[in-house]
Order: sequence, then C-alpha cells, then structure tokens
Amino acid sequence: MATPIDALYGQLIGLLFWLLLLYVLFEPMMRVKRLQAARMNMIRRIEERYGWRVITLIHREETISFLGIPIRRYIDIEDSEAVIRAIRTTPPDKPIALILHTPGGLVLAAAQIALALKNHPAKKIVIIPHYAMSGGTLIALAADEILMDPHAVLGPLDPQISIGQGIVVPAPSILKVAKLKGKNASDQTLIYADIAEKAVREMQEFIVELIRDKVGEEKARELAKTLTEGNWTHDYPITFQKARELGLPVKAGVPPEVYELMELYPQPPTNRPGVEYIPYPTIPQPRQRQTPQ
Repeated sequence: MATPIDALYGQLIGLLFWLLLLYVLFEPMMRVKRLQAARMNMIRRIEERYGWRVITLIHREETISFLGIPIRRYIDIEDSEAVIRAIRTTPPDKPIALILHTPGGLVLAAAQIALALKNHPAKKIVIIPHYAMSGGTLIALAADEILMDPHAVLGPLDPQISIGQGIVVPAPSILKVAKLKGKNASDQTLIYADIAEKAVREMQEFIVELIRDKVGEEKARELAKTLTEGNWTHDYPITFQKARELGLPVKAGVPPEVYELMELYPQPPTNRPGVEYIPYPTIPQPRQRQTPQ
C-alpha cells in the first residue's frame, strides 16, 4: 500500500520530469535570445567607438530551433529588404560599415544591396573578417573602402546558369562550349549560350556602374571582364594581395571588435570538434600612450 511519502516522491519525480522537458524545449530559444542581446551590445560598442552605423550580413549555420537543425543561409530577398531598410534609415551624413561574411546568394538581392549602399551619401565601408564570395564580392564593390583581414578572400563574379535538375554551370563555360561546337551545337546549347551571354554582359555593366567613379571607365571595364569571363573557377579565392593588384580599394586591418562579434555567430555543435587549441589572446591590444609629466 502506497504511503503519503511514496505519493509525495512520485509527485516530485513528475514535477522534475516536466521541468526538465520545459528546459529542453525552451533553453535553445533562450540561448538564441542571449546571443542576439550580446550581438546588439557588441554592435553598439563598435558604433560608439568608430562613429559608424553598423549593419551585419553574416551567414553561418546556427542551431536556431529546439530541434537543433542547422540552417545554411545565403543572400536572399529578405536580406536585401532588411539591409536596404537599415541603409534608408541611416542619416545621410552618417558613415555605414557593413560587416560581410557570406558565400554569396541571389544576384538580384546582392545587386539591390550594392546599389543602396553605393547611393548612401556618406562614406561606405565594407568589413570582411573571413570571406565574401560571389554576391558578397558584388556588394563589397559598392564600398568606398574594403577592410579585409590579411587572410580574408573575395570571389569571382562569373554568372551561374541553371541547366535543370539542380545543375548550375558557369556562364563563360557555356559560351566556350557553344563556340567550340559551332554549327554542331544543339538548340538547347544555343539557348543556354544566349542566356549566358546576356548574364555576363549584364553583370559587367553592373560592376562598371559600381566602380567607375573610383577607378575610371577604362579600368572599371577591364576589372569587370577579369571578374566575369571565367578566368578562375567560381570559388577561386581572391586574396587581399590579389585584390590589391586588381585595383580594388582594399585595406588590411579589421577592427578587433569585429572578431569578437563573429564569435557570437557560432557554428552548430558537433560530436567531435574539427579544430581544438588552447586559447591565447589573438588580437594584440593597443598600447596605452604615456602622458608626459
């Protein structure tokens, strides 16, 4: 026969079970809220120190649901709407610093962001702590100044053409095949070649529009051809040194607070970490100047 103590013990076990279930369900959401608050605090610190309006476009995989399912992000229309809204609400005399960390994405969305950034009257700075490929590079071209980590990279801007069933190929490669085939090319290949030719031309014209005022008409067209005509594979890393040789307005040096901000965009946890090390201060702190007595 159950005693009052046994009944109380059973109730405690049931209460603990429900409390544990609630923790498992809601703790991931609370963790995301804490991360978001920490990001806002760090962005506020950067704005106060450097006098910029800071906007971030950072695409990482994050466990953002209670199921822990990682979601990979790319530049899309939602991003362009949000970034353009932020640019539009920035005072015209306020410099904008756009922190980019992205593999690229939808050309339309990236182009909209680039145009909005370029049209802002005050100084525009793009900060790249790690990489800004494809559409990210297109956005970076709209800036007056690109601050890159010495090991950060940009990427080519050759348009990618979908040829069905999830297959995407570079536009310059389609044009090359059509040229080699000549009159023996199929109707389908010729159609793809027509689309590819238009895509390359449109991208070149847009690049020239973004950088003409910074490098001049002739240099702008030369750079547009270099970035779009298939000189490299689409994921080729354009290093800081290569970007400088191409004539892009890049400068080495990312504010230390940006690296701290990137730590607040964690990758999803795995069972076995791929990288392990004993942490040391990685960012040298500026030496304090001694005031003369």
